[in-house]
Amino acid sequence: MTWNRREFLQTAAVGLSTGLLERVSNAQAADSTIRAVAFDGFVIFDPRSVFALAERLFPGKGAELSNVWRTRQFEYQWLCALSRRYLDFEQATDGALVYAANLLKLDLTPDKRAQLMQAYLELKAWPDVLPALRRMKDLGIRLALLSNATPRILDAGIDQSGLQSLFDHVISTDTIQTYKPDPRAYQLGIDAFKLQRNQIAFAAFGGWDAAGAKWFGYPTFWVNRSSLPVEELHARPDAIVATTGELLALIRP
Repeated sequence: MTWNRREFLQTAAVGLSTGLLERVSNAQAADSTIRAVAFDGFVIFDPRSVFALAERLFPGKGAELSNVWRTRQFEYQWLCALSRRYLDFEQATDGALVYAANLLKLDLTPDKRAQLMQAYLELKAWPDVLPALRRMKDLGIRLALLSNATPRILDAGIDQSGLQSLFDHVISTDTIQTYKPDPRAYQLGIDAFKLQRNQIAFAAFGGWDAAGAKWFGYPTFWVNRSSLPVEELHARPDAIVATTGELLALIRP
């Protein structure tokens, strides 16, 4: 499988922005034999419903709660990975929620806590995901989720988004009780696909995850839905796109 540069540039000329062309200037450096794509869970599932619920439950404070919660959520995961004292994604997320509410002095009742945690079991796919994944499957590209989320969260999102037939593998780092960016977590993609790492594109949601995947050696694509700056870690992704449709334009044969 090779980069279809001519087709991509023609598409860009009529539809994609000049900004996208600038963001993907490094894409040509990626390996030309991509046969599979491993997606972080939040490239596929839209978490904004969780944060919208936080605002409904805590009017005027939801955004602040969500920011503290999300930051501590990932910090707890990384701390667990580094210390080898494992809590799964749901446990780490719940603990981070309680911490955030305590920090902001919010009354997190048992009912509100349960609602916010339940929201992670009700995630649906971003609107661009289903058509892009279907086209990738039609092109013979193998697909996987490679996520820190628990299998329960991933399976629920797949069922609620109509993605049941699209993934060859649904991989949670929970199976080895660690989290990305632990290299052992990224290795799960190689073990599942039985391919060389340069044949597996990794699609990251977070900039930190893009850096981790790049360090591991995957051809790395950052689906930067929030238009955030690149992490200053000397590990630039091979390309930065805004949607899975733009990713498809880069990896199609």
